[in-house]
Amino acid sequence: MSLHAATTRDAWRLSQFLSILDMTPVELETCLDVAASLKHARRAQRPHVMPLAGRHVALLFEKPSLRTRSTFTIAVRELGGDVLEPPADVTFGGRETIEDVGRNLERWVFALVMRTFAQSKLERLAAAAPSLRLVNALTDEEHPCQALADCQTLIERFGSLQGRTVAFVGDGNNVAASLAHAIAMLGGTVVVASPKGFELPQQVRDDVAKIARFGGGVEVTNDPAAAVKDSCAVYTDVWASMGQEDEAVSRHEIFLPFQVNAGLMSHAPSDAIFMHCLPAHRGDEVTDEVIDSPASVVFDQSENRLHTQKALLALLAAS
Repeated sequence: MSLHAATTRDAWRLSQFLSILDMTPVELETCLDVAASLKHARRAQRPHVMPLAGRHVALLFEKPSLRTRSTFTIAVRELGGDVLEPPADVTFGGRETIEDVGRNLERWVFALVMRTFAQSKLERLAAAAPSLRLVNALTDEEHPCQALADCQTLIERFGSLQGRTVAFVGDGNNVAASLAHAIAMLGGTVVVASPKGFELPQQVRDDVAKIARFGGGVEVTNDPAAAVKDSCAVYTDVWASMGQEDEAVSRHEIFLPFQVNAGLMSHAPSDAIFMHCLPAHRGDEVTDEVIDSPASVVFDQSENRLHTQKALLALLAAS
């Protein structure tokens, strides 16, 4: 799909991307279509579209990053824009409110890519600076940019996700939440297998029920083998996310039965792929033999962060 065709009123009207839930199904499909087109053009070394020419995009990161920072920086530059990185100790250090940070940036830059802890902080900034194109690059509650890349990776491998099942094994965290939002909107089902007390939040399940299409949805279980049984993909993430480092030791014992290893993968269909948002703690949530196996698509996911985020920025710029 061309960028011009993608920016019709019906295809795209979004100006801030805080959650997959902000998207309509058409917008989600449009973003993925544009991402595929941009990926093909980049590999063919065709000239880039330049919708960010003369525009500035700020990266505001309260949490460390390799993939998100790198891919957004490359995406902005390949779209013709310039990257600004205000220091975290200035923007998040309490010198001024997050609302005032947003009101300042709104006067200077076209868009802000923000990676922070509480989703509420992102929402406060969005409300204070409504004309600022704002992108959620990760919060404790959601990781929508990762979900876009995950969907692109799955579609590349399996085509339509209608009727497909993806197993997420581990903590019912931000990655699981956004994955469930996106897969259900595309007609698939996510089965989240977690230890008791670490299940996907009920609010996420309720939200998925509202936006699921074509019989898709989300299920929760405490049995990882049952979760992967009919799944086209087995997905996991670290057991202790950023900000939970003090829980790492206690979580290790709780989550060890949920490790994705050859034994667990043997319960999945033979053509099931393995997914991880990275960074991976090898030997904890996943073994080397799985993450390094031919079934692993973790670096495809990582690459697709660039293409889906590039598509997102291009659509926000053209809308």
